[in-house]
Amino acid sequence: MTEQKNALLPDLELFKKLVDFLLAEEKENQVAKRVDVDDLEDVVNVAISDKPILDNELLSTLEDLIEATPKTATKLFFNQLFGGRQGKAVLGDLLAVLLNNSMYTYKVAGPQVAIEKEIITQSCAKIGYGEDSDGTIPTGGSMSNYMALIMARDRAEPKIRTHGLTQTLVMYTSQESHYSNAKNASFSGIGRNQVHYIPTNDKGQMITQKLREAVEADVKAGNKPFYVTATAGTTVLGAFDPVNEIADICDEHDMWLHVDGAYCGAVIFSDTYKNLIKGMERSDSFSYNAHKMLGTPLTCSLLLVKEKKYLAHSFGNEAEYLYQTDDDDFNLGKTSFQCGRRNDALKFWTLWKSIGSNGLEEMVDKQFELASVAYKYVSKHPDYTVYSFEPSISVCFNYKGIDAKALCTALYEESETVVGYGSFKNETFVRFVTINPNNSEEDILNFFKIVEDFVANSPEMLSQSNSITA
Repeated sequence: MTEQKNALLPDLELFKKLVDFLLAEEKENQVAKRVDVDDLEDVVNVAISDKPILDNELLSTLEDLIEATPKTATKLFFNQLFGGRQGKAVLGDLLAVLLNNSMYTYKVAGPQVAIEKEIITQSCAKIGYGEDSDGTIPTGGSMSNYMALIMARDRAEPKIRTHGLTQTLVMYTSQESHYSNAKNASFSGIGRNQVHYIPTNDKGQMITQKLREAVEADVKAGNKPFYVTATAGTTVLGAFDPVNEIADICDEHDMWLHVDGAYCGAVIFSDTYKNLIKGMERSDSFSYNAHKMLGTPLTCSLLLVKEKKYLAHSFGNEAEYLYQTDDDDFNLGKTSFQCGRRNDALKFWTLWKSIGSNGLEEMVDKQFELASVAYKYVSKHPDYTVYSFEPSISVCFNYKGIDAKALCTALYEESETVVGYGSFKNETFVRFVTINPNNSEEDILNFFKIVEDFVANSPEMLSQSNSITA
């Protein structure tokens, strides 16, 4: 044991130096200087050779790598649906790496299984699922959606696992839903053409009357409607589909209802905002990503099921070389898609354990408060055009008529800030997300100052604005 500990110490000391370097770098340069793809080899020595290198050379190379890597934890990163850094969650993730357990059996994971099961049990309770509920932690939101689709498919055609599809199954989702729905339809054998996209209203929410019409048309055509995905936080506008109304239609036609809350499903922790998915307890499955609104390191996606029998039916399989002790409830591989699986539960558990459900609620509420600051600013400023709505943590706008793609790209290339753009109903705009609860009102307003100062000092931006306006 002493020899193992001593063997690890040099690497831990090296890691500590890299952490110190990263934190100093983030403080000095909140936005990494962009490295052109053609110049990458000159900036970071990524080549691997036959001969080893010394630790001081490795340290230097890793520092170069850190300098060139986009900084996602700083207060100037608004590009993706994640951001910031929660210390207690990082602690759990690092511990999971050192422990290096695989989460498929109790024999090799021990109490880590209880950690995952506690997270799932508490999450199911937040949704309103009963005692027959269960869940798993897949590799991400796309995989959560895929597993939900597979369970729905298998319920609709119980013999499909041995006989394959015998009829045309049709699934439904909104035009603003996640792109994984199309991929998953292809993977599952349903077919991309059997994904029927339902129009949305001006706020990006599924129009339930259009869903009803589509389902009735498919029934009349001899197809079998079997699955609907409602979105809790669309990728662009952060819109919430009306779950209760969709559930009514699913009940009438015996369709599986999955709520894709990858982006904003964590509102289940907020007494103020959980009404945005009113009726969530009526769904058959629900997913949310703790690595988004709750700030755990990537990835941490939860898939929850009202009736656990469907997980076992679709994903269970006997394997004597694996399942050698304990009952099925503690052998998590029987309800997960993959076999070997890293421990993504521990980092969420250390965060949740340390700050409690009240702390998670504060994180969620803070993001909506920051979004309100941004929304009010752009709504009252004459140089901004607003495309989003409250409440949403996606604030979408254009500034002085400047092409959003050009503005976002220029801000990135000049290392001013990192923000992305999106499109809705033939309009393209800047999509500013307030998903980092470590930010303050001052940080939000500073972002707009950066944008305004950058445009004021960039004549090419203004001339482009004038040409668009003309």
